[in-house]
Amino acid sequence: MTPYPLRFSPVLKQTIWGGRRLGEHLRKPIGSESNYAESWEVVDHGDDQSIVENGLLSGQTLRQVIQEHPSWLFGEKSDLKSFPLLLKYLDCNRVLSVQVHPSDQYALHMAKPDLGKTEAWYIVASEPESLIYAGLRMGVDQDMLQQAIVTGTTEDVLHSFHPAAGDIVFIPAGTVHALGAGLLVAEIQQSSDTTFRLFDWNRTDSSGNPRPLHLAQGIEVTDYSSGPVTALASDRGATGWQTIVSCDKFVLRLLENGEAAVGGEAKFHILTIPKGTATLRIEEEITSLSAGATVLLPAAMKRCTITAGENSTIMEMHLPA
Repeated sequence: MTPYPLRFSPVLKQTIWGGRRLGEHLRKPIGSESNYAESWEVVDHGDDQSIVENGLLSGQTLRQVIQEHPSWLFGEKSDLKSFPLLLKYLDCNRVLSVQVHPSDQYALHMAKPDLGKTEAWYIVASEPESLIYAGLRMGVDQDMLQQAIVTGTTEDVLHSFHPAAGDIVFIPAGTVHALGAGLLVAEIQQSSDTTFRLFDWNRTDSSGNPRPLHLAQGIEVTDYSSGPVTALASDRGATGWQTIVSCDKFVLRLLENGEAAVGGEAKFHILTIPKGTATLRIEEEITSLSAGATVLLPAAMKRCTITAGENSTIMEMHLPA
């Protein structure tokens, strides 16, 4: 089958902490609703499935593409049975709960086995008072975290900072974290939906009941040795790809100026445009991409060229070698 970029219909999620910016900033099909919190751009996790919008595979789920064309999509990793990464956009109109994610080893042995979750955030937009909570303050141990949760003072043991648009935050499994209000974020993560909620800011529902917490599991999987997490930043004046995160789960690169090659080495690549515009050239075929657009290049793709528009950012993600 001739290789071509896959476009998908986003899987949209509504919650009380969502807003309208997925539609207004990223052109997601939210209609008149004002509580859309997440747009899952590339997903193969249980019933949550990306649906191909274009080409010969139009209408198929990502899982079906994997089952029917594993070598075409994955190349040398054609033994994969599911898509290992998940790309999403999040609109945080209120601070999210304090969470921690398990490692692969822990998640594999849960009652419902899953992958662990290591993730990275690109901050698309941030309000002046927005906060990110990432990691524990220096010296905080298990007893201190547990006591803070019990007394409702968890914020006191968390490291926090005001992020700026364009910051990148890497959250390995075991890192306690929360996204604050006023953030629009692009997130690349392992394809997992396993989250342990440690603290929900003492909030209750209309009946006075708090949301369930997962204290035993969360306390157990927390990494108490890693300490505070700080933001990473690209060189805004650099041309070509910049590798921002390289870990055992994924590689995240940014292109903010000029053009760069992508594909042609027998591995899949995810491309998304959190800001501005881009032009993808595949031989003589040219595709224009605007903010919020996402494409998946299968491993069978030949070498392509992508060019960043003025004041634009292209995110590219793939598996490590």
